[in-house]
Order: sequence, then C-alpha cells, then structure tokens
Amino acid sequence: MKNRLKELRTEAGLTQADLAARLSVSRQAVIAIESDKHDPSLDLAYRIAAIFDLPVETIFDNPHRLISGQ
Repeated sequence: MKNRLKELRTEAGLTQADLAARLSVSRQAVIAIESDKHDPSLDLAYRIAAIFDLPVETIFDNPHRLISGQ
C-alpha cells in the first residue's frame, strides 16, 4: 500500500529509530511500511496518524484495505 510515511517522518525531523520508538515497533517495521513492503495493522495506522496529527487517509492511499486485511 502506498503511503507518505517517509515524507512525513522526514518533515517532522524524526529518524526511523525515533518513529519506531514512539510506536513501540522495530526500526525494521518502519522501514518495511515506508517501502510499501508491509501494511500496518489498523491499530498501528491510527497510532501513526496520531503522531503526525493527520487523518489515516492522508497518510495511506487506501486505508479501507487495512480494515479488510487485503
């Protein structure tokens, strides 16, 4: 799933390690999400959105896919 995570993280001045720590996930998980190799769970997507104070739809191009698990 396409997303804007890397762009938003960079704009916020966060490293991948910083974001991983704030989300309580591994840096590898952040890398996988940023590179579209892994779709976050719906819970994680909402936690990411909360960090950037944006709606999930602004970060992920098809958040309905997160709900359906496809």
